[in-house]
Amino acid sequence: MLDQTDRPSASRRVFRSKVDAIRPTYGFEDVSLAPGTDTIEPADVELNQEFCGIPLAIPILAAAMDAVVDSRMAGALASLGGLAILNLEGVQTRYENPDEILGRIAAAVDDEVQDLLATAYAEPVRDELIARRIDEIHAAGSKAAVAATPGAARRLGPFCAEHGADLFLVQSQVSSARHLASGYDPLSLEEFTRFMPIPVAVGNTTNSEAAYALMEQGAAAVFVGVGPGAACTTREVLGIGVPQVTAISDVAAARDAYHAETGRYVPVVADGGMRRGGELAKAIAAGADVLMVGSPLARAEEAPGRGMNWGMASPSPTLPRGTRIKVGTVGSLERILLGPAHISDGTENLVGALRQSMAALGARTIHDMQRVEIVFAPAVATEGKSWQRRG
Repeated sequence: MLDQTDRPSASRRVFRSKVDAIRPTYGFEDVSLAPGTDTIEPADVELNQEFCGIPLAIPILAAAMDAVVDSRMAGALASLGGLAILNLEGVQTRYENPDEILGRIAAAVDDEVQDLLATAYAEPVRDELIARRIDEIHAAGSKAAVAATPGAARRLGPFCAEHGADLFLVQSQVSSARHLASGYDPLSLEEFTRFMPIPVAVGNTTNSEAAYALMEQGAAAVFVGVGPGAACTTREVLGIGVPQVTAISDVAAARDAYHAETGRYVPVVADGGMRRGGELAKAIAAGADVLMVGSPLARAEEAPGRGMNWGMASPSPTLPRGTRIKVGTVGSLERILLGPAHISDGTENLVGALRQSMAALGARTIHDMQRVEIVFAPAVATEGKSWQRRG
């Protein structure tokens, strides 16, 4: 039997805990943008760019959510300089008259809505309705951008391209460069982008290495965000997600490295988590080129959700990863994006706020804004604001 003095000393042992190596990550509320030496006039700020071959006057995409995008909304956003993305697996492609089912979903009581969603989305997607919606979007004055999950993309992608779609988004909860499956042949993004005659964007990811690999496989744009949306519960249900400022910055680093090595610039789209103008500004400062917005646009009079919004994964009958939320209807899409704002909480005139922020930081272009200083500032939202928080 060993004497106590003969045992190895616990002080000489090294215990490695996963917690010791946890990486700090940052969301919009954790950071602030630091002014520099220059300022410019807001009127001189340039927000226009080309996104996957489509000209944008403002860096705004409407999320591929049934309560946000239909052909009318696509036309309204296009007239303001943005782009809406239609969900190819939503009610618009399952029903001749989607307004009826949208009304039922909006009016359902809370304890019945998940069952109603599951029933509504059990109807099959119809090819003739896909073709019709693409035509309707074009007739409304917009380019036709459409989205589908990887499982449906192999069939729907070529069909949409044949019927005039301008951009195809392969969007899933988490996109990876290599998906392993034993029960079916997963989509090969490299092959898909090679034979598709229109640009193929891919989402969503939060990882720089995954983003770089997606770019290598031909992605025309990469969407960033796992679980930050107001109607998404992925982070609660599955425990997955990275705060958006860190996620955007990591993927933007991959974009910059890929551009330096290949000469091809792949736009980064911040998808979700932005409600106020300051958050749009922080997303671009973190490295985003374009901003995908859902719930803030669901509040527009033109939105099909009637003041409600629900996540794309909500219809699952066994494990919903989204919820229906009441966002209300506050006014026109133009007022929400371009003003004039009628309230002071930053949720109206989103693009005007972005323009003003860029001007105050001396950023004339999106690329200039991506170079402004970001500081860790957890007190920035509360410092000196006690009177605003009273009551």
